[in-house]
Amino acid sequence: MNPSATGWIKKLIKVLNPSQTLANTSIDNYYEAFRNCGFIYGSNVEIVAKLIENKDFETEEICKINLIIALLIVHENSTSKNDFFTDVNQFYNTLNEKKTSFIEILLGSGSKEDKVERLINKRVQIDDNLLNKSFNYFITNALLFIDVLAFKNYLNDLKITDDFLKNHEIIIESIVINTLNSKQNKTDYDKNLIDLFEQSARYEHEKVLSFDDAMSKIETEIFARYCLDLAAMATWTDATLDKSEANFLAQLGKQLNLNELHVNQAENSIAEFYVKYKEDVPLLGSKNIVKTFYDNSSNFVLKLIRRNGKRLTKELTESKELVLLLSQSTIRELNKDEQKKVQEQLLDIFKSIPSLAIFLLPGGALLLPLVVKFIPKLLPSAFDDNRIEDEEKKE
Repeated sequence: MNPSATGWIKKLIKVLNPSQTLANTSIDNYYEAFRNCGFIYGSNVEIVAKLIENKDFETEEICKINLIIALLIVHENSTSKNDFFTDVNQFYNTLNEKKTSFIEILLGSGSKEDKVERLINKRVQIDDNLLNKSFNYFITNALLFIDVLAFKNYLNDLKITDDFLKNHEIIIESIVINTLNSKQNKTDYDKNLIDLFEQSARYEHEKVLSFDDAMSKIETEIFARYCLDLAAMATWTDATLDKSEANFLAQLGKQLNLNELHVNQAENSIAEFYVKYKEDVPLLGSKNIVKTFYDNSSNFVLKLIRRNGKRLTKELTESKELVLLLSQSTIRELNKDEQKKVQEQLLDIFKSIPSLAIFLLPGGALLLPLVVKFIPKLLPSAFDDNRIEDEEKKE
């Protein structure tokens, strides 16, 4: 089986024989296995529960396999009479009914099997240089396991909206940010990481949900365990667990109505995973997640803007407010409302430039601060009053 070639999901299903191997169980029963293989942490290092032989698959390929296995477990233990491909197609179409034209552009024509393969590929990976290991560390978690929970919900009710994903994502964001804020000694990198996580959300919302409100919206044990594991992961961004973080996790476990065993498992599992796979997951060898992210993404964003410089300049000249705000961004920090205007107007422009449509995909908005940083230096000098001064400093 080759997860990077057409027909791989049908081959996987044939090898797995899910009606025999995955029936009469649940995603809840498999949760620990998905955590142990790294799927919950967004750093997939092996096939869940070693259900198939790992033949030197790439990380992204393992992630795709694990996602399909998770969806298969949910499907095999539902009451649906449809085949797997039909339900997955209908699920994502229903979920994105307001964005049908965009989904059709992504998937194109073809059989339902082909569409599911392309959809899963887009869900897991946009581009090696964009969704690098550090970016994947937080974003994949917020996208993929919520998809699994949403699919389960869909098969129960045969209806779903993106509000399900949006609400679950906001809850996760609130918990992770509160976890990072629980650190006794926050470094600049911790603060930057909070900003990055806020900007990484797939759905725009005015402010982070309060911690108490987030707790009140968690209705299932599996989602509670998932939130606890993400919180434990957030405490380990510096590879340490101080007393305040341990106390925070213990209190969080109680508020999630989880027992002490679950809290201990969350703490021990992330510690064991980091120690065991430190050499296999590049991010784990570096304490500076923020610097790694920007270093790996800057060249990619810069290349995209340069390649589309002329078209971008033409589109920008037609948006005086955007040009003004981008110019102001070179001499002062924009406020929240201004940042939102810049993001919205940039995304509108990117819709008309195919090469830049990558920023419209889930997680792409996380790179917009880099776009804003580079645009003034690539457009005509009148656009950036500080350019000569900056160049003189370099000399």
